[in-house]
Amino acid sequence: MFNNIYKDKKVFISGHTGFKGSWLTVWLLSLGGKVVGLSKDIPTTPSMFDKLDLESKITHYQEDVRNLDAITKIIDDEKPDFLFHLAAQPIVSTSYYDPIETISSNVMGTANILEALKIINRKITAIIITSDKAYDNVEQIWGYKEDDQMGGKDIYSGSKGAAELIIKSYYHSFFKNEESNVKLSVARAGNVIGGGDWAKDRIVVDCMESWSEGKVVEIRSPKATRPWQHVLEPLSGYLNLGQTLYNDASHHGEGYNFGPRAEQNRTVEDLLIDLSKYWDYKDSSESYKVTGNIPFHEAGLLKLNCDKSLAYLNWQATLEYKDTIRFTSEWYYAFYKTDENMYEKTLEQIKEFENLAQKRELLWTN
Repeated sequence: MFNNIYKDKKVFISGHTGFKGSWLTVWLLSLGGKVVGLSKDIPTTPSMFDKLDLESKITHYQEDVRNLDAITKIIDDEKPDFLFHLAAQPIVSTSYYDPIETISSNVMGTANILEALKIINRKITAIIITSDKAYDNVEQIWGYKEDDQMGGKDIYSGSKGAAELIIKSYYHSFFKNEESNVKLSVARAGNVIGGGDWAKDRIVVDCMESWSEGKVVEIRSPKATRPWQHVLEPLSGYLNLGQTLYNDASHHGEGYNFGPRAEQNRTVEDLLIDLSKYWDYKDSSESYKVTGNIPFHEAGLLKLNCDKSLAYLNWQATLEYKDTIRFTSEWYYAFYKTDENMYEKTLEQIKEFENLAQKRELLWTN
């Protein structure tokens, strides 16, 4: 898998205690990587990072990505071969309540990672993760391509668009020249679901917490359509991009979208109905109710065009919609209703994902 590129390599992850960061940590460990993580805290209670006891399996630093001196020293001391930057304020609703926290984390945090790489200037392959919400969403029915305009109507989207501008300017100012030892690419994805997420104001999290207690979940926008994808989908893209960039400098400075199959566009209501089938509801209408209370702007449609990733990285999504639903529900059901070892459950799903990708003869699995 990934040509064993991560075996015995040191991999630095910012934001490793979050949902995506925890899954990436487990996957890299299973690939034989040596993980170094930096996060300012454990972002949720409960948390996947804690429940899987990941701190005991990696080198763990508790530090804020906005502390330039600290992160520069850590990266310089650890000398990683790869860097994946995920640290961010990831919640749209929080950006309304605390816009400065969102802007400083998402913009200055990204700038500090780039500045640290510039200062150290040692050989490293860096994947900077932003979001599909970095694009200026005009509610178009076709997917956004990598050269579409960045921007946003809300603070969260604006912070991601601003981060993209910072990445672009750092690349052209400092990393594009021959004196730089840094190779970097940008990865964008969104609407990620899967076991182990407990962030607030996320529909799947609300469902699993409510259903585990036999309660009805309240939803705001039942007809909002999203291209739902399991967390392992974009992570496979990030890891594939890291492998490809490590071996081929032509991807240096490029951005890539990672999204699900086109058939995975579903409304929030469809998603809930399908998830509820794994929670013993005979009538799915008993599992949720619509409140109509929408306290902040939510996009009606946002999806990505992933043709570039297919053409240049040989990457495409693995799971069908039914697999995404099953993976997500089974992980949470095991957590809330069984005594399964959740680290082993997570490894089991990663292995099944890898096997499905190979069975479907996806080229990125080579």
